[in-house]
Amino acid sequence: MTTVITAERDQPDRLTRHGIEEFVSDCVILLDHRIREEISTRRLRIVKYRGSTHGTNEYPFLIDDQGISVLPISSLGLNHDAPAERVSSGIARLDGMLGGKGFYRGSSILASGTAGTGKTTIAACFVDAACRRGDRALFFAFEESPQQIVRNMRSIGIDLEPWVRKGLLQFHAARPTYGGIEQVLLLTHKRITSFRPSVVVVDPVTNLLMVSTQNEVRSMLTRLVDFLKTQEITTIFTSLTAAGSLEAITRARGGAGSRPDGAEPASGLILLQKRRAIKNGPGALDGDYQDHNAHAACETRPAGKGGSAALCGGADSEVVPRLRKPQSSL
Repeated sequence: MTTVITAERDQPDRLTRHGIEEFVSDCVILLDHRIREEISTRRLRIVKYRGSTHGTNEYPFLIDDQGISVLPISSLGLNHDAPAERVSSGIARLDGMLGGKGFYRGSSILASGTAGTGKTTIAACFVDAACRRGDRALFFAFEESPQQIVRNMRSIGIDLEPWVRKGLLQFHAARPTYGGIEQVLLLTHKRITSFRPSVVVVDPVTNLLMVSTQNEVRSMLTRLVDFLKTQEITTIFTSLTAAGSLEAITRARGGAGSRPDGAEPASGLILLQKRRAIKNGPGALDGDYQDHNAHAACETRPAGKGGSAALCGGADSEVVPRLRKPQSSL
């Protein structure tokens, strides 16, 4: 007969009140509920399990209307496949910059730039292209509501609402402050498992720093990327950088393959920069600026030696992304 015994601990250095239950039990599972910076997190640790190998780390777990969910801190190994199949970015000329076929399925791509450079627009183009192929797309929005994203994208010719109605596109919008970083990871994992998308967008990952330290965010993103790769899910992460810091961060990290938020190298990195041209000609005042209009949501064009440029975003800005190739896959 298998028996489950519950016990309470009254001191932090003891597992149980009487101090003998853990010695006569074959398996001891320690549960902990801690609060840090006003955010609560439940954790689980297997102290011992006779006759079996087991994980010894702490694992965050979540109790909700679907029961208990436990997610390991790290995977056992880097054993995910490397598919040769490509998926479109949704931008024809950007696909051309990527060997003419787009991203490798299961890869992780980072679109990084300052505010207004078109990061969400690139993600929306990617999602729209996936839904047109009949693939499912999951959009994690940590900054804007789904209604706001749909409205803004419609203004530049991308209508995401039909895909939402057809069930091909699902949004999950919430501030990261609704829980700790472990809870964000658990809920992200659960939604991906239940919806089973082919592509995922996380916009932006830098908002996760609101609820945790940079090291913890790096660890969380590493686990998330590892899970997405095992499922062969192609993912776009967006990262908001401070004005003027993008090139410095890239050089300091040793090349474009490193993420500005300090996470593990992405499969591909797209740097976005915003430019404004000064008015010239009669009637122009000193310091008067002229915005360049984008005729499409994202339209690339030649940019001279070493790369290409593109028009992205709305009708009030010109965004020039530069595609870096940190790995041979791009």
